[in-house]
Amino acid sequence: MAPLAGLRVVELAGIGPGPFAAMHLADLGADVVRVDRPGPVSPITGDPRLNLLNRGKRSVAVDLKHPRGAEVVLALAERADVLIEGWRPGVAERLGVGPEHVWARNPKLVYGRMTGWGQEGPLAHSAGHDIDYIGVAGALHPIGRAGGPPQVPINLVGDFGGGSLYLVVGILAALHEVASTGRGQVVDAAIVDGAAHLTTMVYSLMAGGRWTPTRGANLLDTGAPFYDVYETADGGHMAVGALEPQFFAELVRLLGLDGPDFPTQYELHRWPEMRERIAAVFASRTREEWTKVFGGTDACVAPVLSVAEAPHDPHLVARGTYEERDGVVQPAPAPRFVGGADTPIRRLPPPLPGEHSRSALVDWGIDDIEPWITGGAIEEASGA
Repeated sequence: MAPLAGLRVVELAGIGPGPFAAMHLADLGADVVRVDRPGPVSPITGDPRLNLLNRGKRSVAVDLKHPRGAEVVLALAERADVLIEGWRPGVAERLGVGPEHVWARNPKLVYGRMTGWGQEGPLAHSAGHDIDYIGVAGALHPIGRAGGPPQVPINLVGDFGGGSLYLVVGILAALHEVASTGRGQVVDAAIVDGAAHLTTMVYSLMAGGRWTPTRGANLLDTGAPFYDVYETADGGHMAVGALEPQFFAELVRLLGLDGPDFPTQYELHRWPEMRERIAAVFASRTREEWTKVFGGTDACVAPVLSVAEAPHDPHLVARGTYEERDGVVQPAPAPRFVGGADTPIRRLPPPLPGEHSRSALVDWGIDDIEPWITGGAIEEASGA
């Protein structure tokens, strides 16, 4: 069986980290029903058929401002194991679908809350996005080169790293506890908390005097010439991560720099010279040529591929890291599970809002839905 087969999840529609968390659960076999808002498609998410964060889910369109809208969500929650929402604190309670409302119907339900600032604190009710959360959490400041400003790492560090994945971990931990206690609980997953948690190793290095707040002056932030990216003759880049002495030695050898005049790895005062010489050699050949030189070696050097190029990398092709489904190339589910039954996971394409308004409810054992549909609490997608 798929790892999460039989797990039922209700997702109250949002954008970014909440949908990604629900997608991750669906990728692992959970039955996810997304409660969408009726109305026009968001300009941020675009064509719903191409919104991969909603793959594997079914969609029910519910007007939560309708007097009976909350009834639909509570009926789903009564039959679910998990509910995910990503609204500002207090919104779910105001709409009648907060934790206390759902626990009155299903005391074992795990209520996952995905926010940027958390459920309490001075900023809890303020708007924000990934860049704001990682800025306050200390995760943005170290990213960048010496003498330059912090560099924006798109929304991977906050939304998906410090947000979605921490929500998923929290949900799975809470489900484990529910199995023992029979009591549901709230998972308060705040991106600021998760992003801060991701910097734990930096605090360890700081405590040992091995990390300075100066950007671009440390071992892992481009301060070290053997942990950096270098431009190639054709404008491409190679990623170098030769931290250990044996890997550094292999890097130097394959670059043809292994002479007695080349700096040793930790001659810090000669790092500018080392960087300059490494850069000059990388600039002498194309990215493809260097990929062939370093491929399969222990020099810890790899090409920097674009998101369009990555699906064609031979290693990723061999592992099936990317796949094409419904005409769209996309990352395959991760992680892998070895040793379980080889049962395919149902992988539905991203739905139109309201595409399963009738079928998903019936499938979950909710039969008396016509009053909700005729009364306007539920809408169906055109052609559903």
